[in-house]
Amino acid sequence: MDQVLAGQTALVTGSTSGIGLGIAKIYAEAGAKVMLNGFGKPEEIAAARAEIGAIMGVKEAPYSAADMSKPDEVRGMVAEAEKQFGKLDILVNNAGIQFVSPVQEFPTAKWDAIIAINLSSNFHAIAAALPGMLARNHGRIVNVASAHGLVASPFKTAYVAAKHGVVGLTKSVALEVAQSQVTCNAICPGFVRTPLAEAQVKPLAEKNGVSEEVALKDYLLAHQPSKRWIEVEEVARMALYLVGPGSGGVNGSALSIDGGWFAS
Repeated sequence: MDQVLAGQTALVTGSTSGIGLGIAKIYAEAGAKVMLNGFGKPEEIAAARAEIGAIMGVKEAPYSAADMSKPDEVRGMVAEAEKQFGKLDILVNNAGIQFVSPVQEFPTAKWDAIIAINLSSNFHAIAAALPGMLARNHGRIVNVASAHGLVASPFKTAYVAAKHGVVGLTKSVALEVAQSQVTCNAICPGFVRTPLAEAQVKPLAEKNGVSEEVALKDYLLAHQPSKRWIEVEEVARMALYLVGPGSGGVNGSALSIDGGWFAS
């Protein structure tokens, strides 16, 4: 891959697996120095650090164990990245959790956690990273929202509310930085092929008495007209475009990558 991000530094939250790890990998392949963040089994985190580190030409990638539900830890993570790299050029807010329940039964603790991790952490990370970006008059912020940042589904009230909030936050920040060389955009993926998403297929098949292929297309991907998974690499390549050369005119956008979901 061309080294279009040579000399750039990046922090990607929720990057020990799934979409975040895919973004971290493509940034490292493009020449950036990348700090990882996220929860998981120690061996999985070690494997992610080793994988990204190998691409970067070091033993392991820098890593922050900051808890995205705790504002002080989020802001401290940004400060740690700036100290480690000397600057922070790219911030990707990707960390997120999900819980499904009828609204009248939705546990308060689950609501609070989803809002904190999926929305508030974005605010705290952006607020901490912007001073340095504005001082250098260069920076790229990418918020991984969701198709649910643009449309709603039942039983996902906290997630939908948080992701709609991420899109609104993206637009507001973009307007504040519009006359600088800093941009802020959101990516809105549909159902992406990750281990966590794929694990939903078998229970749907068993619940509805159908094959896993039918469960995928007719139930899980019911709103995704393409009837196929969005691949992690597809999302990562969109995230690469938004921080690479020629992307400076894209600001405040919520870019769909959902197989036609938002168009239907």
